[in-house]
Amino acid sequence: MQKKVIAVIGGSQANPKILRIAEEVGSLIARKGAILLTGGMGGVMAAASKGAKESGGLVIGILPTLHKEDANPYVDIPIVTGMNQARNFIVARSCDCAIAIDGGYGTLSEIAFCLMYNTPVIGIQTWKINLPIVEAEGPEDAVERAFRERLK
Repeated sequence: MQKKVIAVIGGSQANPKILRIAEEVGSLIARKGAILLTGGMGGVMAAASKGAKESGGLVIGILPTLHKEDANPYVDIPIVTGMNQARNFIVARSCDCAIAIDGGYGTLSEIAFCLMYNTPVIGIQTWKINLPIVEAEGPEDAVERAFRERLK
């Protein structure tokens, strides 16, 4: 059986509270045996990657750039695309579930791509829009909900 792949999507810049939440989410994902997928860069992506890596997890980063060295230091498998924000489609299509934490328009595009293809989205302090995003109370609730969602 394949391992579940859970994406953590969020901004490349975030306040310390959001970064702590993202790190905890990444840690919980790893401790439950899933693979963490992010956009591979800074902010929420780096914090979630740090949490997963420190908990013994595998971290994949779908990079917007042309150089694997651009990945945050916690990425185990950097996937270079050179596609800038268009790489958000790859993130959305490669995960079984996405956890959106905070974020800007890039995060919104990933949410939209997920929902277009019926990939569940769990949100923590993210966009409040009239879309089927399951709101979570915090990191533990988000990860528990992500594991309950069906596989694609």
